[in-house]
Amino acid sequence: MQLNVFHKLLLFLLLVYQHTSNGADWNHKTNGRSWKGKCASGEKQSPILLSAEKARILLMPRIVFGNYHVKLRGPISITNNGHTVQMDIPETSNGRKPYIVGGTLKGRYVADGLHFHWGSPDSRGSEHLINKQKFDVELHIVHRNIKYIDINKAAAKKDGLAVVAVLFKIVEEPKRIFPGLNRVMNAVAKIQKDEAKTTIPGGFTLDQMIGNVNPHDFFTYRGSLTTPLCQEAVTWIVFSDVLPVSHSSVSKFWKLRDHEDRILINNFRKVQHLNGRHIFHRVGKFV
Repeated sequence: MQLNVFHKLLLFLLLVYQHTSNGADWNHKTNGRSWKGKCASGEKQSPILLSAEKARILLMPRIVFGNYHVKLRGPISITNNGHTVQMDIPETSNGRKPYIVGGTLKGRYVADGLHFHWGSPDSRGSEHLINKQKFDVELHIVHRNIKYIDINKAAAKKDGLAVVAVLFKIVEEPKRIFPGLNRVMNAVAKIQKDEAKTTIPGGFTLDQMIGNVNPHDFFTYRGSLTTPLCQEAVTWIVFSDVLPVSHSSVSKFWKLRDHEDRILINNFRKVQHLNGRHIFHRVGKFV
């Protein structure tokens, strides 16, 4: 009987260890400074400081957004996962997934999901900085190399993922409206508690999340996911355009709760060392 109890205790401790070591038990209290494993030892970690002055100008194709203009099928799932607001990206009305090609990418990358990073009423929350400037919100659209069957397999390959990053700044009266972004932001009020979920109807496009961001002007570099396990599988595409968003929209993020029932704010990772990597900048109108 005592041996059986001992075995149960040993199994419990093993499960706890696995849960902690595989990156499931983490938070943004120190903005990533306390994370272990690849997050601590990796040499190609993200986010980084981007500088137009220091980046290398590279002749490369613009980013092409395939099926970004086609309406998404609903219902679309939106979740507060305790770390961020996550939206699954379904097929479009033509039965296909949105995708990107171009830049330094070799082949097609399909969109699997998107999420946000934000600050607080007193601080900005973008992960990447452009020319030493930090912005209020950063949207990540995560794409998987089409040659890998799912996101987990893709994250284990150095060419597995491409993440499109779009930065937003709070302005008093935004002169541009993003209907898709507004639909998602309005749903945030329904998922304030940790692990809360909701759905919204389809009928909007990914283009309506990012508006007329300039596909000719972006930074790109080799990096990692910015949350554990911090796999170094990402080609980052960070657009130079910074889009306007209202204070009332962003403030919805500041009311969310995390796993410990704390207010979920400042969910960004600190800037990482470049470690000799090249940052490329595409500018101009060449094909």
